[in-house]
Formats: sequence, structure tokens, C-alpha cells
Amino acid sequence: MLTQTQIAQFFDEGYVMVPGLFAPAELEPLRQEIAGLVDDTAQRLAADGKIADTHADEPFETRLTRLLADHPETQGEFMRAIEGKAGGGHTGEEMFRLIVHPRLLDAMADLVGPEIVASSVYRIRPKVPGLGRGVVPWHQDSGYFEAHCDKSLIVTCWIPLVDATLENGCLHVLPRAHRQGVAPHHTGGNAGFLVIEDPDLPRPLPEAVPVPVPLGGALLLTNLAPHCSTPNTTDTIRWSVDLRYQGADVPTNAFQEPAEFRTDAPPVEIACYPPEGDFVVRSAAHPERVHSYAQFVQRRTRYESASLPGPNRGWQPMGA
Repeated sequence: MLTQTQIAQFFDEGYVMVPGLFAPAELEPLRQEIAGLVDDTAQRLAADGKIADTHADEPFETRLTRLLADHPETQGEFMRAIEGKAGGGHTGEEMFRLIVHPRLLDAMADLVGPEIVASSVYRIRPKVPGLGRGVVPWHQDSGYFEAHCDKSLIVTCWIPLVDATLENGCLHVLPRAHRQGVAPHHTGGNAGFLVIEDPDLPRPLPEAVPVPVPLGGALLLTNLAPHCSTPNTTDTIRWSVDLRYQGADVPTNAFQEPAEFRTDAPPVEIACYPPEGDFVVRSAAHPERVHSYAQFVQRRTRYESASLPGPNRGWQPMGA
């Protein structure tokens, strides 16, 4: 799926932007599914007397902005509906269809091989104008994972559901910095995110590269690529999803039930992110292990109910 040039850039620079991975129309069902989450929540809040206007005539790109402008105190309720229970990822059927999209898996196979596990950490990201939590500081995805996975490849596939531009807050990447391993991270960044403080950024510090992504394109990042997300200065929402994939040789809980988790297990038996369930999306060697949509929902639900502990890397608060 990927060209040799794209593959080389991914491994040399730590990222590559792939335009036209999807036809824009292929992303419309997920846009509509997310719009339904917003509508359901707005209708419920209106019925409870918490909002006066559901802004039903507003399009996908602006409706949540109008709702939160009227009632910023409802932000938490909308985010929980959009992100899934406890932030564990929305489990709608269109979300699953995107995760297992054949062309996307073909691209992942070019990077991680033919045995592909969808990493448990995937999210829907609405970057609402003026909403502080939409600004994400410099970090590496590995800062959130177990330390024994630092040398494993976990690919982040960042897919905008609108054109991602400089103005609405596209991602910025530090090219080639993935070669220096995992930098120290600190807790207490904006909106509770981890942050690499300036003294801990790679040296010599490469020039940050903004990466606009047109609708239908995707930004692929290694788990060691430092990246950040800048403010949205427009009046529309920069909707996006980020998905993660790994090879079957990377530690996973795809074949483990929550009750089987042990903190004293050998590292190879501890998933890179234990609180949420991984699932198999492609396997030539063992096609019977590929999870169906129903199995995917069951795994995600069981892991959310179990409330397993997340990685504890001993990151210190900012300024410490």
C-alpha cells in the first residue's frame, strides 16, 4: 500500500503523511455516527433541562462548538459520550469498520508485518475552538505505555475527519527525534496530558514540522516520534481519530482476559497499555484469531469494567 519512499520516510523521519488513503466518502459513515453521539447527548441534556437549544440545524463541523459555547459546563458529558466509557474508546460499528479498513491494514502491514494487532489505545478527538483541552503539549506516545515496550514499534495512525490545517490545529512533529529513545515526561501538562518540558526535548533540537492532512489522508507516526497539537483558531471543529497498530510480536493482551492480568507477570505477558483490550485485526497464520465486531465490543466492555491499573513509569510533576 505504501511506496518505498513513504516507508523510508516513516523509519528515517519518524512519521509520514499519506494523502488519499481513503476516499472522503468512506469517512462519512463515521462522521455521521459521531454526529449521532452529539445529537443523542444534546437531546438528553435538553430533556433534563440542562440546555435550552440543541442547535439541531448546525453541521458536524460546528454543532458541538455552539453547544459548548452556550453551556460550557456540559463539556464532560459530551466528551464521555464521544470518547466512550471512562475514555476507553467509542465502540460503534463505523469506528470498528475504520479500524479494520482493508487499505489501512495494508498500509500497516508495510510497517509492522502481516500479523496485525490493533492496540487498545484509540480515541476520537474533537478540537473545539477555544477549548483548552484541544491543545496537546510535546510528548511521545511511548510516554503513556509500559517501559518494556519502548523498543517495540507501535504505529499511530492519525486520521482527520475534516481537512487538518495550520489554522485549525494540525499536528507538529520533531523529525528524526525518534532515534533518541523515550525522553523524560512530566505529569500535569495542559488538560492532564503528559509533557516533555523544554530542557528534555531532543538535542540538537530539530525544527518542528507542521503536518497538514487533507480529508482522506492520514499521518503515520512511530510511538517514539515527539509531536504536539496546536490551538484551533478557526470557528469549526477539527475532528480526528487516532488509531494504533502493532505486530503480533509486541506484548499484547489480545488473548488475555482482564482477570488474568498480573502486575508481577513477565514483561512479555504484560500489554503495552494494560487497562484496555487489544484485538487482532489481521492474521494470515491464524485467521481464526481475528476478532469480529461483536468480539471487539465484548473485549472493550470487559476491560472497561475491570478498571486495571495503567502504566506507572514514575514520571514526576512539571517543575520537579
